[in-house]
Amino acid sequence: MDKHKKNISFIVISAVIGFMIAIQFQTVKKPVERDTRDLWQLREALLQEKELQSELLTEIRSNEEKLLAYESKLKHSKEQALVDTIQELKIEAGMTNVQGPGLTLRIEPVLEGIQIGEPVSSVSPELLKRLLNELNMYNAKYVSVDDQRIINTTVIRDINNETKIDGHALSSLPIEVKVAVDSKATAEKLYNQMKVSKATEEFFIENLKLTILEPNPEVTIPAYNNPIRIRYLESLKTSEGGNT
Repeated sequence: MDKHKKNISFIVISAVIGFMIAIQFQTVKKPVERDTRDLWQLREALLQEKELQSELLTEIRSNEEKLLAYESKLKHSKEQALVDTIQELKIEAGMTNVQGPGLTLRIEPVLEGIQIGEPVSSVSPELLKRLLNELNMYNAKYVSVDDQRIINTTVIRDINNETKIDGHALSSLPIEVKVAVDSKATAEKLYNQMKVSKATEEFFIENLKLTILEPNPEVTIPAYNNPIRIRYLESLKTSEGGNT
């Protein structure tokens, strides 16, 4: 009998201890996982979030302005309101030349690299993307690289060891990056920010020289010269009598 009681007591005590251990494991918080992304990855992630927020706010303001414009212009000329909207959409899509205050950045080989037999013929896609991301972070509105307009759908990648922008090869240096902004004040601010940027050091590491030229009151950004593919859109079918 005593042995039977001892077994029951042992089982009960073991169950209590096991229950307490289970509760203790559940109440212990999991350690916070460290973010292993490097500085550039964190910076690019932050930049993407800022760009998305800026694009959404810009789109909201643009839509509000369009509604006000429609209400005003439709009273006078429906055709003119449509023409103005189409022109605005072309500008936003990069289908027109743009002129405005801005600056030019020149990318060329480092002279010392040429002298010691280490010539560089092009800039890597990663380095070019970093430069464009930084320009966008400093409110660059219109950008072209080697006379190729940069838009939201632009693809920059390495194809057979050659950097290409939407199929256009950056086959030789020097190349120019042109930037246009909203005002002269913004151009001056962009110039000052790029002068103290680490971009010049990053280019120098790859035997490239990045020169930021003085702000120009009138910089011309060419139109996007490739076809823009539109997916997931269908023409609206109308019923008899012209009503949708």
